[in-house]
Amino acid sequence: MNKMVFLMNLLLAAAWGAITGSFSPLNLFFGFILASISLFLIREQIAYREYLQRGGKVVVLAASFFLELVVSSWRVLMIVIRPKIQLRPAIIAVPLTVTEDFEITLLANMVTLTPGTLSVDVSEDRKVLFVHCLDVPSPDETVDGIKNGFERQIMEAFR
Repeated sequence: MNKMVFLMNLLLAAAWGAITGSFSPLNLFFGFILASISLFLIREQIAYREYLQRGGKVVVLAASFFLELVVSSWRVLMIVIRPKIQLRPAIIAVPLTVTEDFEITLLANMVTLTPGTLSVDVSEDRKVLFVHCLDVPSPDETVDGIKNGFERQIMEAFR
């Protein structure tokens, strides 16, 4: 049902663009906000509460990603500017709890976009994500960080 509410929101935003004659990103964003307000007004007829909760979890996931992006960038910078670079690179196996292709792809992309890590492969049974890390002081902590961070938030946002 949440997908239907989101689809309605997008369609109403597109209708707003058609009515106003402008499909600029700012106008479509404004239309999306207006559509959200309109859907809120009829929330009793649709599953709006779940829609907002999921939207909030997606915002938390995005904020967490950007925070990790900044922290990881800082770590990589500190590694690069040291006079003597001492790295412990490794390829670690992250057991996956997410099962949907979309969730696995999102997790792999978020890991790859974070400086210092690169998703290398997913096992054929889609139960393990292999990640190359620039510096791994503790493989278990790195795996726990991915599982309790991005993976947990992806499951909360999209299930």
